[in-house]
Amino acid sequence: MTSVLLIDDDSELSKLLEEYLEEEQFQLEAAYDGVSGLAKAMEGPYAVVILDVMLPGMSGLDVLKQLRQKSAVPVLMLTARGSELDRILGLELGADDYLPKPFNPRELVARLRAILRRTATTPSTAASSQPVRLADIELHPESRSVNRGGKVVSLTGAEFDLLFTFLRGAGKIISREDLTQAALGRPMSPMDRSIDVHVSNLRRKLGPYDGNQERIKAIRGSGYVYLLPGDQV
Repeated sequence: MTSVLLIDDDSELSKLLEEYLEEEQFQLEAAYDGVSGLAKAMEGPYAVVILDVMLPGMSGLDVLKQLRQKSAVPVLMLTARGSELDRILGLELGADDYLPKPFNPRELVARLRAILRRTATTPSTAASSQPVRLADIELHPESRSVNRGGKVVSLTGAEFDLLFTFLRGAGKIISREDLTQAALGRPMSPMDRSIDVHVSNLRRKLGPYDGNQERIKAIRGSGYVYLLPGDQV
């Protein structure tokens, strides 16, 4: 079974999810406050952490911030419906995706499986396991690692898949819908800004090319393009 950590102070929800997820071949462990949840997440190993924003002792956002200093474990944030600020903050701090409360357990399972598909370390084909290099960026699909100029760049699972998609399509405009599917493993929802936050995070972590040329450019009404060195769009 796939091990999942739920950090949420709703014990009734935890019990319901434990029963439901067990039928879907997930083994759920629960923590009911931020401090103990962070300790469990640090100790691991878990395939995914489900993290509520509203927690006693330490907020979910603070848990995520500290967790990201030492761990790249995928995190699915649970946010209040309509709370766009919490969603954006969670994504900026390194959450892989979010799910508004209340939610259908089937949707939760779909999100978990999407995250697991994206973070699988075994490539499906031999070609996909080959390093991808462009200018000062070197991406290794098999180890899911990225170097810029020989220095490690720490990326979340979503950011890694986003960069992989960009590098394979460098110089071409890629729609936000296609990027969402590639980086989050799900269709883009109406008014969904998740992919824009992930692109912003990736742009910040990679920095510009030498000479201050930007790498990733937004194309109004179309999507984004990962520029080749010297390109001007």
